[in-house]
Amino acid sequence: QVQLVESGGGLVQAGGSLRLSCTASGMTFSSYSMGWFRQGPGKEREFVATIHWRGAYTEYADSVKGRFTISRDNAKNTVYLQMNSLKPEDTAVYYCAKPTALLTMTKLVNQYDYWGQGTQVTVSS
Repeated sequence: QVQLVESGGGLVQAGGSLRLSCTASGMTFSSYSMGWFRQGPGKEREFVATIHWRGAYTEYADSVKGRFTISRDNAKNTVYLQMNSLKPEDTAVYYCAKPTALLTMTKLVNQYDYWGQGTQVTVSS
């Protein structure tokens, strides 16, 4: 059974930083890209970032480009999201997710089949 466990959320002032972690089990981690998504109050879940299964490529939402960095450590089955220069509009529950297909990068919510429990990020102004 695939499990994704996130950690690292919290309350931070605007301009601050947080680092999220997501550790996977029950899957061949190095064969899957991984994604981070977020869902703000009253909003739909949206794509934040994705990383190639070997870390060779990354893609970001325009709203976070230049401020967030996704990375992974396949030896630890862990994907990270470093968030810098945080803004109040980054406030959301952040989720890591595994795509349904092997060896595929995607930004589409409906192409992911396993999700973590979510971690709350709150940015105060």
